Amino acid sequence: MSITETAWEFFEACETGKGGEVCKAWCHDYATFSCQAGALADVTSVAGYADWMKGILGPLPDGRYELKAFSADEGRSAVTVAAVFKGTHTGDGGPIPPTGKSTATDYVYVLDFDGGKICHMTKIWNDLPALQDLGWA
Repeated sequence: MSITETAWEFFEACETGKGGEVCKAWCHDYATFSCQAGALADVTSVAGYADWMKGILGPLPDGRYELKAFSADEGRSAVTVAAVFKGTHTGDGGPIPPTGKSTATDYVYVLDFDGGKICHMTKIWNDLPALQDLGWA
């Protein structure tokens, strides 16, 4: 399977809330995660991030992505995905009771590969506007 196919299958599973156990299929056991957003400050593994995504779909049950770009750089063994995450806080599990407020927040994933599997994921995301949109900050 190419890194493009692997990245797509991982992205789709992660973004639809399948969680870390499912997403591990496309990753090395040691796959690390980084993001400079405060909401994800404690997340250090790709599996942990996939679980975070699964959890966010509790308070945002209509959470979904709108794909903007998807590209592979075979020479650098990396795939970049740009998208907009959209959702409305109508479900339980958020930091406060449901607000009924919505967000549309831009983000980019950079997936680094080693031997055909994801070894590191960087999420580029400014979380503050999304948290403010939802009434969480």
